[in-house]
Amino acid sequence: MLGIWRDFLVAVVTALRKPDEQALAEERRRAVERLADETIRQNRRDEPEDT
Repeated sequence: MLGIWRDFLVAVVTALRKPDEQALAEERRRAVERLADETIRQNRRDEPEDT
């Protein structure tokens, strides 16, 4: 019986320590979008004006 409780507690601690994969994926997606937006803005500033 003690082994069952030990395994249960180990599983709980492991679950709490494991990072939320979906949240990490969303944060990476937002970071890529921010980088893309900044790159587009910078390229538009660097383009010569056609007047």
